[in-house]
Amino acid sequence: MKHNPTEVAALKPDYVGFIFYEGSPRSFEGDIPSLPSEVKKVGVFVNASISEIVNKVKEFQLDVIQLHGDETPSFCKELNASDEINSKIWKVFGIKDTFDFSVLKEYEPYVSAFLFDTKGKEKGGNGYTFNWNVLKEYPSSKPFILSGGIGLDEIEPLSEILKTDLPMFAIDVNSKFEEKPGLKNTQELQQFMNKLNTIQSNL
Repeated sequence: MKHNPTEVAALKPDYVGFIFYEGSPRSFEGDIPSLPSEVKKVGVFVNASISEIVNKVKEFQLDVIQLHGDETPSFCKELNASDEINSKIWKVFGIKDTFDFSVLKEYEPYVSAFLFDTKGKEKGGNGYTFNWNVLKEYPSSKPFILSGGIGLDEIEPLSEILKTDLPMFAIDVNSKFEEKPGLKNTQELQQFMNKLNTIQSNL
Protein backbone atom coordinates (compact mmCIF):
# COMPACT_ATOMS: atom_id res chain seq x y z
CA MET A 1 0.00 0.00 0.00
CA LYS A 2 1.02 3.57 -0.67
CA HIS A 3 -1.85 5.79 -1.81
CA ASN A 4 -5.15 4.38 -0.46
CA PRO A 5 -4.53 2.10 2.53
CA THR A 6 -7.64 3.27 4.40
CA GLU A 7 -9.94 2.34 1.52
CA VAL A 8 -8.32 -1.07 1.10
CA ALA A 9 -8.38 -1.77 4.85
CA ALA A 10 -12.13 -1.03 4.84
CA LEU A 11 -12.54 -4.23 2.79
CA LYS A 12 -11.25 -6.11 5.86
CA PRO A 13 -8.40 -8.11 4.34
CA ASP A 14 -6.38 -10.11 6.87
CA TYR A 15 -3.20 -8.18 6.06
CA VAL A 16 -2.16 -4.90 4.46
CA GLY A 17 1.45 -4.51 3.32
CA PHE A 18 3.75 -1.49 3.41
CA ILE A 19 7.04 -1.59 1.51
CA PHE A 20 10.08 -0.05 3.21
CA TYR A 21 12.50 -0.36 0.31
CA GLU A 22 13.58 2.73 -1.60
CA GLY A 23 14.15 0.73 -4.80
CA SER A 24 10.41 0.07 -5.13
CA PRO A 25 7.92 2.44 -6.79
CA ARG A 26 5.58 1.41 -3.95
CA SER A 27 8.01 2.50 -1.22
CA PHE A 28 5.98 3.87 1.67
CA GLU A 29 6.67 7.20 3.35
CA GLY A 30 4.76 9.19 5.92
CA ASP A 31 2.39 7.91 8.58
CA ILE A 32 0.23 4.81 8.37
CA PRO A 33 -3.39 5.86 9.00
CA SER A 34 -5.45 4.20 11.70
CA LEU A 35 -6.66 0.81 10.43
CA PRO A 36 -9.30 -1.61 11.76
CA SER A 37 -7.82 -3.65 14.61
CA GLU A 38 -8.42 -6.95 12.79
CA VAL A 39 -6.30 -5.85 9.80
CA LYS A 40 -2.68 -6.73 10.48
CA LYS A 41 0.16 -4.57 9.18
CA VAL A 42 2.99 -6.17 7.21
CA GLY A 43 6.29 -4.37 6.70
CA VAL A 44 8.22 -5.47 3.60
CA PHE A 45 12.02 -5.18 3.76
CA VAL A 46 14.80 -5.92 1.27
CA ASN A 47 18.25 -6.54 2.75
CA ALA A 48 17.63 -4.05 5.56
CA SER A 49 19.65 -4.08 8.76
CA ILE A 50 18.29 -5.50 12.00
CA SER A 51 18.23 -2.02 13.54
CA GLU A 52 16.32 -0.55 10.58
CA ILE A 53 13.70 -3.29 10.79
CA VAL A 54 13.35 -2.95 14.56
CA ASN A 55 12.91 0.83 14.23
CA LYS A 56 10.15 0.46 11.61
CA VAL A 57 8.37 -2.22 13.64
CA LYS A 58 8.33 0.08 16.66
CA GLU A 59 7.36 3.18 14.68
CA PHE A 60 4.45 1.58 12.84
CA GLN A 61 3.51 -1.27 15.21
CA LEU A 62 4.03 -3.85 12.48
CA ASP A 63 2.51 -7.27 13.09
CA VAL A 64 4.58 -9.04 10.44
CA ILE A 65 8.08 -8.60 9.00
CA GLN A 66 8.32 -9.77 5.39
CA LEU A 67 11.92 -10.35 4.27
CA HIS A 68 12.10 -9.98 0.51
CA GLY A 69 15.86 -9.90 -0.02
CA ASP A 70 18.83 -12.23 0.39
CA GLU A 71 18.47 -12.59 4.15
CA THR A 72 20.31 -15.64 5.52
CA PRO A 73 19.09 -18.16 8.14
CA SER A 74 21.49 -16.59 10.66
CA PHE A 75 19.98 -13.14 9.97
CA CYS A 76 16.48 -14.55 10.56
CA LYS A 77 17.72 -16.22 13.74
CA GLU A 78 19.09 -12.93 15.07
CA LEU A 79 15.94 -11.03 14.14
CA ASN A 80 13.73 -13.70 15.68
CA ALA A 81 15.74 -13.56 18.91
CA SER A 82 15.40 -9.79 19.30
CA ASP A 83 13.81 -8.79 22.59
CA GLU A 84 12.69 -5.49 21.08
CA ILE A 85 10.03 -6.87 18.75
CA ASN A 86 7.30 -9.50 18.81
CA SER A 87 6.38 -9.57 15.12
CA LYS A 88 5.99 -12.68 13.00
CA ILE A 89 8.62 -13.21 10.29
CA TRP A 90 7.83 -14.26 6.72
CA LYS A 91 10.73 -15.14 4.42
CA VAL A 92 10.20 -14.70 0.69
CA PHE A 93 11.60 -16.95 -2.03
CA GLY A 94 11.33 -16.37 -5.78
CA ILE A 95 10.24 -19.26 -8.00
CA LYS A 96 10.03 -19.60 -11.75
CA ASP A 97 9.82 -23.13 -13.21
CA THR A 98 11.75 -25.08 -10.56
CA PHE A 99 12.80 -24.62 -6.94
CA ASP A 100 15.06 -26.44 -4.49
CA PHE A 101 12.85 -26.64 -1.41
CA SER A 102 15.72 -28.04 0.66
CA VAL A 103 16.99 -24.46 1.17
CA LEU A 104 13.99 -23.79 3.41
CA LYS A 105 15.08 -26.23 6.10
CA GLU A 106 17.57 -23.88 7.78
CA TYR A 107 14.99 -21.08 7.94
CA GLU A 108 12.17 -23.12 9.47
CA PRO A 109 13.06 -22.59 13.16
CA TYR A 110 13.13 -18.81 12.82
CA VAL A 111 10.19 -17.87 10.57
CA SER A 112 6.43 -18.13 10.95
CA ALA A 113 5.78 -18.69 7.27
CA PHE A 114 7.31 -18.67 3.81
CA LEU A 115 6.09 -16.54 0.92
CA PHE A 116 6.54 -17.79 -2.64
CA ASP A 117 6.69 -15.07 -5.28
CA THR A 118 7.51 -15.00 -8.98
CA LYS A 119 11.23 -14.80 -9.62
CA GLY A 120 11.71 -11.87 -11.98
CA LYS A 121 13.59 -8.69 -12.72
CA GLU A 122 12.08 -6.82 -9.77
CA LYS A 123 11.93 -7.81 -6.08
CA GLY A 124 8.15 -8.01 -6.42
CA GLY A 125 5.27 -6.66 -8.50
CA ASN A 126 6.46 -8.40 -11.66
CA GLY A 127 2.85 -9.03 -12.67
CA TYR A 128 2.92 -12.69 -13.68
CA THR A 129 2.60 -16.03 -11.93
CA PHE A 130 5.21 -18.75 -11.57
CA ASN A 131 4.61 -22.43 -12.30
CA TRP A 132 2.34 -23.44 -9.41
CA ASN A 133 2.87 -27.13 -10.18
CA VAL A 134 6.20 -26.74 -8.37
CA LEU A 135 4.25 -26.45 -5.11
CA LYS A 136 3.26 -30.12 -5.36
CA GLU A 137 6.81 -30.85 -4.19
CA TYR A 138 6.53 -28.64 -1.10
CA PRO A 139 7.91 -30.85 1.71
CA SER A 140 7.19 -28.75 4.80
CA SER A 141 4.28 -28.32 7.19
CA LYS A 142 5.29 -24.68 7.65
CA PRO A 143 2.48 -22.41 6.36
CA PHE A 144 3.10 -20.43 3.18
CA ILE A 145 1.65 -17.46 1.34
CA LEU A 146 1.18 -17.57 -2.44
CA SER A 147 2.16 -14.45 -4.34
CA GLY A 148 3.13 -13.27 -7.81
CA GLY A 149 0.84 -11.88 -10.51
CA ILE A 150 -2.42 -13.05 -8.94
CA GLY A 151 -5.56 -11.39 -10.26
CA LEU A 152 -9.16 -12.18 -11.13
CA ASP A 153 -8.05 -14.50 -13.94
CA GLU A 154 -6.31 -16.76 -11.40
CA ILE A 155 -9.47 -17.64 -9.44
CA GLU A 156 -9.89 -21.04 -11.11
CA PRO A 157 -6.30 -22.27 -10.62
CA LEU A 158 -6.41 -20.93 -7.06
CA SER A 159 -9.48 -23.05 -6.38
CA GLU A 160 -7.50 -26.13 -7.43
CA ILE A 161 -4.73 -25.35 -4.93
CA LEU A 162 -7.29 -24.76 -2.18
CA LYS A 163 -8.58 -28.29 -2.73
CA THR A 164 -5.17 -29.78 -1.88
CA ASP A 165 -3.59 -30.45 1.51
CA LEU A 166 -0.91 -27.81 0.95
CA PRO A 167 -0.53 -25.52 4.02
CA MET A 168 -1.29 -22.32 2.09
CA PHE A 169 -2.86 -19.87 4.52
CA ALA A 170 -2.89 -16.59 2.60
CA ILE A 171 -2.86 -15.14 -0.91
CA ASP A 172 -0.84 -12.00 -1.59
CA VAL A 173 -2.20 -9.73 -4.35
CA ASN A 174 -0.58 -6.60 -5.64
CA SER A 175 0.14 -5.39 -9.19
CA LYS A 176 -2.88 -6.99 -10.90
CA PHE A 177 -5.15 -4.76 -8.81
CA GLU A 178 -3.26 -1.51 -9.29
CA GLU A 179 -4.20 1.60 -11.19
CA LYS A 180 -0.63 2.79 -10.57
CA PRO A 181 2.07 1.51 -8.19
CA GLY A 182 0.67 1.54 -4.67
CA LEU A 183 -2.87 2.60 -5.69
CA LYS A 184 -5.30 -0.32 -5.54
CA ASN A 185 -8.62 -0.73 -7.35
CA THR A 186 -10.87 -1.49 -4.38
CA GLN A 187 -13.82 -2.55 -6.55
CA GLU A 188 -11.80 -5.29 -8.21
CA LEU A 189 -10.28 -6.30 -4.87
CA GLN A 190 -13.75 -6.72 -3.40
CA GLN A 191 -14.76 -8.79 -6.42
CA PHE A 192 -11.71 -11.03 -5.93
CA MET A 193 -12.40 -11.48 -2.22
CA ASN A 194 -16.04 -12.35 -2.88
CA LYS A 195 -15.07 -15.01 -5.42
CA LEU A 196 -12.50 -16.51 -3.04
CA ASN A 197 -15.02 -16.60 -0.20
CA THR A 198 -17.50 -18.41 -2.45
CA ILE A 199 -14.88 -21.02 -3.37
CA GLN A 200 -13.90 -21.60 0.26
CA SER A 201 -17.50 -21.93 1.39
CA ASN A 202 -18.01 -24.66 -1.23
CA LEU A 203 -14.95 -26.71 -0.24
